[in-house]
Amino acid sequence: MTTVLSLEPLDLAALLCSRVCHDVISPVGAIVNGLEVLEEDKDEGMREFAMDLIRKSAKSASARLQFCRLAFGAAGSAGASIDTGDAEKVARGLFGDERTVLNWDGPRVFMAKNKVKLLLNLCLIASACIPRGGAMNVKIEGDGDDVRLSVAVKGPNLKLASHVASLLDGVSESGAVDAHGIQPYFTGLVARDCGMAVEVSATSEEVQLKAEPRKVEAAVSA
Repeated sequence: MTTVLSLEPLDLAALLCSRVCHDVISPVGAIVNGLEVLEEDKDEGMREFAMDLIRKSAKSASARLQFCRLAFGAAGSAGASIDTGDAEKVARGLFGDERTVLNWDGPRVFMAKNKVKLLLNLCLIASACIPRGGAMNVKIEGDGDDVRLSVAVKGPNLKLASHVASLLDGVSESGAVDAHGIQPYFTGLVARDCGMAVEVSATSEEVQLKAEPRKVEAAVSA
């Protein structure tokens, strides 16, 4: 049995905050560990290791925060649009590493804020499908009200979590959502808010998420 979810605003905010904190706590914790080594260990090899850990972890924490600022926050709240070039930059900062190749195919334009948020959240869902890295292909087609977004991933250990598709539609078999499931649920909320429908398809070789304008059924004449 599936249940349509309806979260209170405070619950939604709390779960999203938990999700962001979960993403950032690991690199921040690594920075703290590195600083402790610098304070306590006089061995030059260990100190160099600690500095390298701090540099990499600080870069990771910054990339995650910049991404979350656009994907979840009120970045650019003074206007109704966000530069897709900024979206590409934060996506490359988070996903483009030695394990994952990010291909971004789309014009650099100002796009409605929630559509940019939707695209970045689709990237997050897709990245979770390739825990060991692979290839992520992002595409933006059309413009204005006719814009179409897609994110496809390939890689080893490719897998789409079973709850993603239902949470995108705002439903849950358990009737609840936790910090692990709040991100796809939030993605569905954003999609519906900007008049988009998200379609998910998964095979053994590729997972693809597409967002297109919702079809408006023609009124039936009396």
